[in-house]
Amino acid sequence: MIKVINCKNKNYNKELLSFLDKRRSGKATDTAIVPNILKDIKINGRKALLKYEKKFSKNTEIVPSSQKINKSIKLLNPKIKKAIDFAYDRILKFHSKQKVKDIKYVDKFKNKLEYKYVPIQSVGIYVPANLPSTLLMNAIPAKIAGVKRIVLANPKLNGKLNPSVLYAAKKLGIKEIYSMGGAQAIASLTYIQKVNKIVGPGNIYVARSKREVFGDVGIEGMIAGPSEITVLADNKTNLDDVTTSMIGQAEHDINSQCVLITKDKNLVNKFKADVVQKLKKLPRKNIATKSLRNNGLILLAKNDKQIVDLINEIAPEHLELNVYNYKNYLNKIHNAGSICIGRYSPMAVSDYNVGTNHVLPTLGSAKFSSGLNLNEFYKKISHITLTKKGIEKIGEYATHLAEYEELDGHAQSIRSRMKGK
Repeated sequence: MIKVINCKNKNYNKELLSFLDKRRSGKATDTAIVPNILKDIKINGRKALLKYEKKFSKNTEIVPSSQKINKSIKLLNPKIKKAIDFAYDRILKFHSKQKVKDIKYVDKFKNKLEYKYVPIQSVGIYVPANLPSTLLMNAIPAKIAGVKRIVLANPKLNGKLNPSVLYAAKKLGIKEIYSMGGAQAIASLTYIQKVNKIVGPGNIYVARSKREVFGDVGIEGMIAGPSEITVLADNKTNLDDVTTSMIGQAEHDINSQCVLITKDKNLVNKFKADVVQKLKKLPRKNIATKSLRNNGLILLAKNDKQIVDLINEIAPEHLELNVYNYKNYLNKIHNAGSICIGRYSPMAVSDYNVGTNHVLPTLGSAKFSSGLNLNEFYKKISHITLTKKGIEKIGEYATHLAEYEELDGHAQSIRSRMKGK
């Protein structure tokens, strides 16, 4: 069921890149409809938004009333409320450690240079279906950073509001709530609610939509698309750990990517048999099975160096190092959204309440991006205050460069200040 690449073969790299490129290029799923949806909503606004919500979700109510929101929240199991409260506290504590301070520097000429962290004024958060943890992961750092206006886009699930998401929204003080999903939700946040930035993960349609609207609105400095995991295991790794981690990611989405890397051929055979048995008992077995069949991969590596190279090439969203000698790899791995180390650190728990963020770079963007953090919700603005002596001292050298670059207007502007009283 799952593709296996023997990395001892000469052409293994070609096979691996073909596997990765298919998903990264978007060819695995046809998303050609996305630009048309975005354009329609940009031009026709709420009328077009409602049209697509009716078409894709049979949803006729974009803005739920406060009465319906409160009624939905009352249906939530108290056990889930406590779990959300527990996760909220841990995420808040960890992300509060990321607070930044403005930078101020005064040189010997009394010139004052400052670097100010200014909160983005409005942020739209996309939360897929019934995932309160995703709202916590996005909204908590935004609140800590000082974002004043937070807009929530959350599609209904089977035609109903999501009580857990609404409970989390109430706890976070979010007032603007819209029942909408997919490309139409991203278009609405951009062109109707007109937020300054959109954050939050989604399926391949949401990921493409965010790339398309970038420029009209800001997005995270990453591609937060369908989820991914790479598991490193060896002959001492517990088989159940391996299989459950792979299935745990596969059940997210048919486009989720699950990769197992090992040097142990026996583990490969045991895993292939075990995953078939465990899928039979999984409530979301149809999704997980399609995911593993289309986007699952086993890499049989020849040595430790190759393992490091494979991981850095894949640049997974989540990486599990479920091996005893993980220290041999850790400092050589440069490309991963997050790394869960050792047997007792399953990726799945980091999705909820460890405290680190679960909005992470996918589709290879971990090569140049980080997971969601406070910096995503700040702009950095330089403040420059020069003294008369200061402009006289540094202006001379600045005019030399301006003239060298054939920008005489620059030089004239500098000289005007140098000779000013």
